Amino acid sequence: MLKKSLFLCLLVLIIFIGCNKNETLYKVVGVKDGDTMVLLSPDKQSITVRLAEVDCPEKSQAFGQAAKQFTSALCFGKMVKLVGNQHDRYGRTVGEVVLENGTNVNHELVKQGYAWQYRTYSKSMELAMLEQQARQNRLGLWQDENPTPPWNFRKEEKTQRVEKKVKKVKKPNKKRRSRKHQDTVAF
Repeated sequence: MLKKSLFLCLLVLIIFIGCNKNETLYKVVGVKDGDTMVLLSPDKQSITVRLAEVDCPEKSQAFGQAAKQFTSALCFGKMVKLVGNQHDRYGRTVGEVVLENGTNVNHELVKQGYAWQYRTYSKSMELAMLEQQARQNRLGLWQDENPTPPWNFRKEEKTQRVEKKVKKVKKPNKKRRSRKHQDTVAF
């Protein structure tokens, strides 16, 4: 009996501590594009966050500006919880952003048709289902007949930049013959 009472008290204490755990909240102070934002920590440190497992159209791509506006309307100026602390090659924190009301910004972007599930980095069945529903309902970018995934768009842009550089380098160098040389060659 004593063991059961002690166990029950311990369980209640663990639950109480878990529920009262102070979670750090950040203020959204900037939205760079649909899946990248700037958060301000309680100690006034700026943190650039790349939303995990999703990929929005690039700003110069169809629906890129709409994705940015959607993200801004959803969370700019609001307090959010940041889940995750990995960093990408650009030094951005990669994670999920959750509003105080529990709305997961990453999931909401996919659900409303403003992002793809980034399958290279995500195996989430929930995100896959949200994307499929958005496609079926032709929401956001799914209004297009054949939307280009942002990873393909970036790859194509990079290829075009490289080709442009190669063309500049391969331009034939038109050397002018000196007048003296031209005179001696002509018979």
